[in-house]
Amino acid sequence: QQAALETMDKAAQRFRLQNPDLDSEALLALPLNQLVQKLHSGELSPEAALFTYVGKAWEVNKGTNCVTTYLADCETQLSQAPRRGLLYGVPVSLKECFSCKGHDSTLGLSLNESVPAECDSVVVQVLKLQGAVPFVHTNVPQSMFSYDCSNPLFGQTLNPWKPSKSPGGSSGGEGALIGAGGSPLGLGTDIGGSIRFPSSFCGICGLKPTANRISKSGLKGCVYGQVAVQISVGPMARDVESLALCLRALLCEDMFRLDPTVPPLPFREEVYTSSRPLRVGYYETDKYTMPTPAMKRAVLETKQSLEAAGHTLVPFLPSNIPHALETLSTGGLFSDGGHSFLQN
Repeated sequence: QQAALETMDKAAQRFRLQNPDLDSEALLALPLNQLVQKLHSGELSPEAALFTYVGKAWEVNKGTNCVTTYLADCETQLSQAPRRGLLYGVPVSLKECFSCKGHDSTLGLSLNESVPAECDSVVVQVLKLQGAVPFVHTNVPQSMFSYDCSNPLFGQTLNPWKPSKSPGGSSGGEGALIGAGGSPLGLGTDIGGSIRFPSSFCGICGLKPTANRISKSGLKGCVYGQVAVQISVGPMARDVESLALCLRALLCEDMFRLDPTVPPLPFREEVYTSSRPLRVGYYETDKYTMPTPAMKRAVLETKQSLEAAGHTLVPFLPSNIPHALETLSTGGLFSDGGHSFLQN
């Protein structure tokens, strides 16, 4: 980790010395859609975007410990990025479980150290085909079965807004890095909140798509073979439009070709842009995990905002949560009695 961080710092410093007139703060402040426009028009170079974010990620890491690996081959990938790709020149951070050729995906487990991936996971291949430049791996809790973000290999990741607090998990490194401005776009995974918790805790946006909407092929895990509780791959970013742009890029023919198990359904623009009123169910508590006053207030404020936008909100109470959580969910995740998990 330390060697990777030193390489990042040197790369960023070298670029700054060679380009003293670049306004790094202005570049970092660009929303993703504007960054993409400037990269496509040639107003900004992919090198400027990459090394500016490399430097910012290094700086953010000093206060959060969110970066585990610098994917140094991103520097050579710059010249190969397809210019017509929807994410041309965009630096992208990856939760550590996304396999990248030549790099470890440890999940905080010592048995995964020095076991570099033989090839990129499908979603990383698709990102590259869309012109994106994956540049760092970010921290996770050991095994990824946690809502915090700490492991014996890389230590504790801290919340960028309040270091005494957790960034959430298991995509906590992504949450911390993006929340502090060190990456314009990232990918996480989610079963029971692993994108949604860090996004909430770190003040960013995240989406858990339907399971298998985005390819899971090539992801590192510690419990293989269970299919009852499916993991989802999803984007994390500063705003909702950035999530939509990422999904437009990923839900393409390249992904459907590389992973035939993914339903070949492209991004549905007509659904995303529709102003048709929705009927949305909500609940203030499930009577199992009781909300804090702040949580309850947030739900009600969201309800009011949706109603003000013309949508219909319908209250409901989830049924038999203890059975769903303790028997179905936990039983599905650890149907072998936890043997595979403990073995790792």
